[in-house]
Amino acid sequence: MRQTWRWFGPRDLTSIDDMRQAGVEAVVSALHHVPTGAVWTSDEIERRQDEIGRRKDGSPSGLAWEVVESLPVSEDIKKQKGDWRGHVANYKQSLENLAVRGLHTICYNFMPVLDWTRTDLVYRVDHGGTCMRFDLIDFAAFDIHILGRKGAAESFGREVAEAADARFAAMSEARKAELASNVTAGLPGSTESMSTHDVLHHIGEYDAIDADRLRGNFVAFLEEVTPVAEKLGMRLCCHPDDPPFPLLGLPRIMSTADDYRHVLEAVDSPASGMTLCSGSLGARADNDLPAIMREFASRVHFLHLRNVTIETPGTPASFHEAEHLGGNTDMVALIAEIVKEEARRKTEGRADHQIPMRPDHGQDIIDDLTRKGQPGYPTIGRLKGLAELRGIMTALTHPLVRLQP
Repeated sequence: MRQTWRWFGPRDLTSIDDMRQAGVEAVVSALHHVPTGAVWTSDEIERRQDEIGRRKDGSPSGLAWEVVESLPVSEDIKKQKGDWRGHVANYKQSLENLAVRGLHTICYNFMPVLDWTRTDLVYRVDHGGTCMRFDLIDFAAFDIHILGRKGAAESFGREVAEAADARFAAMSEARKAELASNVTAGLPGSTESMSTHDVLHHIGEYDAIDADRLRGNFVAFLEEVTPVAEKLGMRLCCHPDDPPFPLLGLPRIMSTADDYRHVLEAVDSPASGMTLCSGSLGARADNDLPAIMREFASRVHFLHLRNVTIETPGTPASFHEAEHLGGNTDMVALIAEIVKEEARRKTEGRADHQIPMRPDHGQDIIDDLTRKGQPGYPTIGRLKGLAELRGIMTALTHPLVRLQP
């Protein structure tokens, strides 16, 4: 695996120097300041490449931007409303501009409104560190009592709704405000100033869009952009829903193997594939990560390796982000499948035989606890995760180890 690290740009508290010392081989980044739907210009792409290519003292870093995460798909495209055709045209132009600058792996998602959802951003675990957590009862309390979405209580069922009533009744005003802020952190725009009215407006835009229609809109998008990516030698890789089940009455269409099977068969091209995120898919007990890797192996273009501990039965469930070798996913079994696929690709002579991987998220430990970095992206926690993943990868690729076919 190609060991990479996500970087959010010059304002990221993890520096290029930090990444170099962590031993990563390449960088995952994006033009986060460019509005969704606009063209990524060659000048802006080159500027980000230059920033990654230099240490703090101006000397060469030895690192390069190799994976784009994410080139976002606009809400207009997802809904096929407004200037969605113009946004598709801009997406194609951005792909061409990225390819000219040598960038060929493009991660994106097709989640409506919410890119990710957690109820706690600093949930304390037994060792004293913190992590991100999704508590189903807290989320239901937000949806029913803070957001006040019509039909919310019925959508959760009686048992969860009653537990949410009790939880909300016991909440302090400070916790209510914190919960609302945490949940809306995955919404577009300025999360600090977004009101419940704004949130309900975003959700209301999907009143006439069910899962089948959203899936159709997704396939239509891929039919437009995949030929461009294929011509340019690029690899588009869709990230799964996070978490992998419907929220706020919104459809979710990339949560299971069946979801990926439908889309990858509908637009059957090596240029259209998967970002296998073991943390997102792992939040459903019925998702078998090693099996998913085996089935879609040739179309897996990017890897997010992290783990979650599922706390409650069924789907949806409460969960928290575990240590990389903890949680419910058998990380050794998953990496074994990845190693076998890389060996197969190398035998075939594929240029992409080494799949880029990044240690996704991580628990805040040691100095992370006072750095207050990007939620889910602690420096030391990810460094620990990378070291653990690197150890498994090194062991499984050692000449003394022979994996079962």
